[in-house]
Amino acid sequence: TRLVRDWSSDVCSSDLPELCVGAVALDGDHLLLVRRGTDPGQGRWSLPGGRVEAGEAMVAAVVREFREETGLVAVCGPVIGWVEQMSAEHHFVIVDFEVTVLDDGPPVPGSDADEAAWFPLAEVGAMELADGLGAFLAEYELVPDFLLPLDG
Repeated sequence: TRLVRDWSSDVCSSDLPELCVGAVALDGDHLLLVRRGTDPGQGRWSLPGGRVEAGEAMVAAVVREFREETGLVAVCGPVIGWVEQMSAEHHFVIVDFEVTVLDDGPPVPGSDADEAAWFPLAEVGAMELADGLGAFLAEYELVPDFLLPLDG
């Protein structure tokens, strides 16, 4: 199932969609999230991730972005799902992967993340999430949908 985050009827100013990746890190009943320090979604909680660089494999981009935004080392697992995020300013195709965190320490925000932390799944629905993230988490049964507000 394809979900669209942050849809706008305006024409996108980007020439081409940009390929991005996201990392879904679960530890028991906790999910690792980062508070975005830049747009899109500045100030909102999201999965660690970002753009795939030219010549970079998606798996390598997941591991790199995860480390840049959380300070933690992870191994990339299977694809969980994908979404599109579109507005007048951008068009991102985001492929979200399961990751296994190898570090025991706490996350440390870096790159374009202002904060990084583990949150109990039961609390995720009350957080200010990036547009469409709640629907993604429910769609792929990562968080029970009754815990999340409807966010399109």
